[in-house]
Amino acid sequence: MNFKYFEWDERYNSSKGKNSFDTLWDLFQQLLTIASGDVQQSIRWLTELDKEYKITDQFDDDYSIGDFINELKERGYIDDGGQSGQLEMTKKAERNLRKKSLEEVFKNLEKGGVGDHKTQHSGRGLERQPETRRWNKNDDVGQIDSVNTMLNMLRHSSLDSFELQEDDLQVYETDHYTSVATVLLIDLSHSMILYGEDRITPAKKVAMALSELIMNNYAKDSLDIVAFGNEAWQISVEDLPYLKVGPYHTNTKQGLEVARHILQRRKYANKQIFMITDGKPSCMIENGRLYKNSFGLDRKIVNKVLDEAVKCRRDKITITTFMIASDPYLQSFVREMTEANKGKAYFASLDDLGGYIFEDYIQNRKKNVR
Repeated sequence: MNFKYFEWDERYNSSKGKNSFDTLWDLFQQLLTIASGDVQQSIRWLTELDKEYKITDQFDDDYSIGDFINELKERGYIDDGGQSGQLEMTKKAERNLRKKSLEEVFKNLEKGGVGDHKTQHSGRGLERQPETRRWNKNDDVGQIDSVNTMLNMLRHSSLDSFELQEDDLQVYETDHYTSVATVLLIDLSHSMILYGEDRITPAKKVAMALSELIMNNYAKDSLDIVAFGNEAWQISVEDLPYLKVGPYHTNTKQGLEVARHILQRRKYANKQIFMITDGKPSCMIENGRLYKNSFGLDRKIVNKVLDEAVKCRRDKITITTFMIASDPYLQSFVREMTEANKGKAYFASLDDLGGYIFEDYIQNRKKNVR
């Protein structure tokens, strides 16, 4: 693999104000993601980068790659307790990768993009707004605006008699928060690394960041993750750093089907599928066998995908597709699928993928409530 190290480029320099370990740790986490969690490969790459760019020579404390590996063990990021006897990531390292991915994805978003997100309409909720309105019997009495309520009463009262009427009651508007069930579909077909372009690494980073966001900021939401190639299978959050592209075709139909079945079991009013893909559907399971066609858009396969998109729509499951390819005929397919589902599609670059998917995740949590 080829790397460029931007240690002295101010746009990329992440080492200012950091000690030797933290500087190498930032770089090492990037390598771990690219290497699908392979610690040995990441160490080899880090060593090669150090030889070429003299990274450790810039440190004032004679800190070496060997010192860094020892400190990784001491801090509990790697260990050699696996069956293979090879160095492996620990749960602590996996959590740090998710956290770092979240920070990276959000660094270019506008301030205020992270946090509790609310509906566009008012109703019973968690956050009081400055606007008020007339009280109705379904409102929380704890949200009564006492000042405006008293003013309303005084308008029809005299000095001798104060009479509070129901119409006098004013309550603060509140924003209503909702819970959402999300399935993230990740394409692991071979095209995700074709032509020397690494598309799977940013896809993994987005998945790790999304999982970290939900687990820390939206405890009532659910996130399930499904990978798909020749077939589709459910994976756990802990599996994300280790995902690898395989010699797979693209079974989009089964990916959507597995996601739909997962969401059918979720007792949420709001359900959605996010699909990150760069290619056309090129295979499906037919009569227990893999039917595949890598040449152009096979209408037989496409129609089955469209059927699944319609089934999702009937189950009130919105599909949002993040297409990381610029081929016009592939974009045409995505638009056709989006129309069948009445969902959404983004034709994103690799750099913009994180921003698009997170802005849309936040928007899709909104529910019009009265």
